[in-house]
Amino acid sequence: MGQSDAFQYLPTIDTGELEAALTGWQAAHPRMGVCAMLPEAEKDKLPVLQTACRSKGIPLVGGIFPALVEGGQFRTQGVWLMRFEQMPHYMLLEDLPQDATAVTARMREVSAGLAGHLNGTAEVTLFMMFDAMQPNIGTLLDELYLNLANRVHYAGVNAGSETFQPMPCLFDADRLIGNGALFILLPDHKGAILEHGYHAPKHTVYATSTEGNRIAQIDWRPAFEVYQELVREQYGLEINKENFYEHAVHFPFGIVRANHHVVVRIPVALNDDGSLFCVGEVPANSVLTLLERPRVDTHETLRVLTSGLQAMGGDGKPLLLYYCAGRRMHLGLEKATEEVQEFTRRMADAPIAGALSLGEIGGSTLHGYPLFHNATLVAARW
Repeated sequence: MGQSDAFQYLPTIDTGELEAALTGWQAAHPRMGVCAMLPEAEKDKLPVLQTACRSKGIPLVGGIFPALVEGGQFRTQGVWLMRFEQMPHYMLLEDLPQDATAVTARMREVSAGLAGHLNGTAEVTLFMMFDAMQPNIGTLLDELYLNLANRVHYAGVNAGSETFQPMPCLFDADRLIGNGALFILLPDHKGAILEHGYHAPKHTVYATSTEGNRIAQIDWRPAFEVYQELVREQYGLEINKENFYEHAVHFPFGIVRANHHVVVRIPVALNDDGSLFCVGEVPANSVLTLLERPRVDTHETLRVLTSGLQAMGGDGKPLLLYYCAGRRMHLGLEKATEEVQEFTRRMADAPIAGALSLGEIGGSTLHGYPLFHNATLVAARW
């Protein structure tokens, strides 16, 4: 997929500029399609983009994110346009279920639809954009894997508002939806590289009572009570109801998996009953550890990303880069921008388009089980 001119960043969403960009592309690539990313501040301009694509018969898909990544900076204006040489198969899925039986049935149906377009291709990536407010993304991924297994690579991100308030954020040329997902089958594609660079302390506890994204009890005690103790004992800080939202992003949980990989979960809400609400599901009896800002290894994160991309080959092909909004809050804007700029410097031979995401999807290996993460960077060739 893709050539050096496959990405265009337009700093303003203007009918004339869109017309010029799409006309030039379509003349050279008559079977083209477009994947677009808009920042939240420009969401009201989506109809302009949809109208421009419909008028030319160009298929369109995409998402609305808190910000875009362009030129080593986070941008809150404009639009990224990313061209497909030929529009791949996609599904824009609205109102995904949460009931276990309905989830199983829906994902079986979706998987069958996707499998019908695989055609025995050796390397295919299922690239997914979810609405960040979808509460059972991990369960949906489990069901997808049960049906598709390793016939595809899995990669993806969450779109939506950084305020974590409901907002329709996924679209095609005709629709704008929330509480759903956009699935795109990318042919001849080797997947994505995902890394967060957190080093986990040895002290662990157990999430003994959970429901989806909510942790009710840790070690059979109210979750917030134990969380307060962990932060106090490990880092000498007192967290209470008043300062929770100021500090919690700096002290996320890590779910320690059997292979010792750590999946990050950022607490984003404290309920009156002492339970904690995280971005992403926390399975019952998960082994948890407490992570903290200085233990993020930026150099290791970037080394894993760049070496992984180099091992995939395709040097010079355009790159996608997604940077977690929670990580930016955790490290601060200056440090996060430095990470993006250093990645841009290391991959200077390739155009880079990206966005600030609200959760990321990938595996610990390229052919591995798909996991929902927080606080990571995701990179892939286009």
